[in-house]
Amino acid sequence: MKKSGKMITIIMADDDPDDRELAKEAFAECRLANDVHFVEDGEELMEYLCRKGKYSGMTEAPLPALILLDLNMPRKDGREALKEIKSDPDLKRIPIVVLTTSKAEEDILRTYDLGVNSYVTKPVTFESLVETIKVLGKYWFEIVELPSSDS
Repeated sequence: MKKSGKMITIIMADDDPDDRELAKEAFAECRLANDVHFVEDGEELMEYLCRKGKYSGMTEAPLPALILLDLNMPRKDGREALKEIKSDPDLKRIPIVVLTTSKAEEDILRTYDLGVNSYVTKPVTFESLVETIKVLGKYWFEIVELPSSDS
């Protein structure tokens, strides 16, 4: 999915290798032409976004246009990463969609209080995941207007 002829970068933070693999397959099934990156936890997500550690050579690469964020991860969980991203002037405009197994009202309220843009419970079937990815792609890259990465 491209907006204004530009390739859109998406990053997904999820510690479950099976969920990451299913998401890769779902993106392929949806035929989204996006540049999709996967990280294993909030710590690695922040390194990616801040171009630190193994991502230090990516200084010219664009920031993602969308972050898909699991909540329950080791090292730095999604809540901590969300709080850090939304408090950083260079990152706070990147839309974040929580994609998690938690249906807890406390998690939903807390993440919206921290500035999440959407909260989605992970689908249980591959077909449902494909449909969710299609809808997210259509919404975030065809319907809404996002600030340019130059802003």
